[in-house]
Amino acid sequence: MTEPKFYSPLKIGFIIVVLAYFLFTFHAMFTLSWIGEWEAFSGSFRLVVFVQDVSANIGIAARLIASAIAFIGVILYFVKKGLSKQTTTKVLRMVLFGEAIYWLGLLAAGVLPLFYTLGFDTWRVNGHVSVLPFWLSLLMNQIPLLIQSIAIPAVLLKVVFALKPNKPAKQAIKWGLIAATVYIFVFWLTNTAEWARTIIRQGTVYLTSYPQNLLCFALTSIGLLALTVFMVYFTKKSMATETLEKLDLQPISAVIILLGLFYLWNYLSWIFFGIDQIWSNWYVWFLSNNLNLWMLSIPFVGLPLFLNSRSESMRLNQKFRKLVYATQGVGAVFVAVFLMGYLGGLPSRDVLHSEPVFKVPLIIFGATLLLLIIVTAIMIANHRKNRA
Repeated sequence: MTEPKFYSPLKIGFIIVVLAYFLFTFHAMFTLSWIGEWEAFSGSFRLVVFVQDVSANIGIAARLIASAIAFIGVILYFVKKGLSKQTTTKVLRMVLFGEAIYWLGLLAAGVLPLFYTLGFDTWRVNGHVSVLPFWLSLLMNQIPLLIQSIAIPAVLLKVVFALKPNKPAKQAIKWGLIAATVYIFVFWLTNTAEWARTIIRQGTVYLTSYPQNLLCFALTSIGLLALTVFMVYFTKKSMATETLEKLDLQPISAVIILLGLFYLWNYLSWIFFGIDQIWSNWYVWFLSNNLNLWMLSIPFVGLPLFLNSRSESMRLNQKFRKLVYATQGVGAVFVAVFLMGYLGGLPSRDVLHSEPVFKVPLIIFGATLLLLIIVTAIMIANHRKNRA
């Protein structure tokens, strides 16, 4: 069956993802409670907090512009039934440049704490103040910040310079794969560091007493590491690919689906099981300070790619296409409620996903979506395996 001319699973997937990307970044940009928070500090530390906050929000503004450009580009792709190579390249370059500036905005938070004496974390447990030594703070906070704010902008700018309509695609493919690998490595490093900080504060009982926490920890520390190792292997194997048509999209689509499931499950673990007793540094990070949570939507692009990743002429039968559409339909509702839960709290940091009006549909549609993504991916994979 031929692909519909006006809409397709891939077009719908792109629209959901870029809308989540834009609106989640919009929420971060207009969460204004950070303004003036440096007034609570004194001396040089006040200046450090001020510079960190301003630098980070300049980066967020750059990502907001990038996400708006991405959204406009996808709308044009949808309405015009495709974009020229030149237009697509121009949009991609602007989006990647904006992303590079966003990550570069975190550099101040990685560098400045190295120059003042309060280089440790403090927290209060049962009335007693505990201190995280400087070297542990360095290992779990500053080093991850430095790596992500230097490595990601570096590889993204390499992609931007390689991505030109009149240049061979080989270098753009090579650096695109390297950039994807660096991203996943950074996600593993930063999220695992947050888990390490949480375990130091809460103790291992925080994992053993709550199975959902143990699963989240395993998916982060082991699952993302395995995904990183696979991307290193795939990048090394594929970086000599001459054209995009020759690039094997099946492994890439699988990585997109798995990475999206990581973010989706970690979000849903709080929606399903969240109670006051398990609120911790991990959930503060993942639900409040994690600006990549919009990536729980990326399976909506990964599934269509997985559906047609072998070649444009090889189409799977209609039942798989309908299953992808059904997954995207449920996903669109879930993402809409998810985004409203964040946007509804503006301009404060309050997130409304624990309110019954949001939590109930998030539980229902979230559970259905999680099941649909897993079942759809497995069915498509089995179908391909049987036809191979």
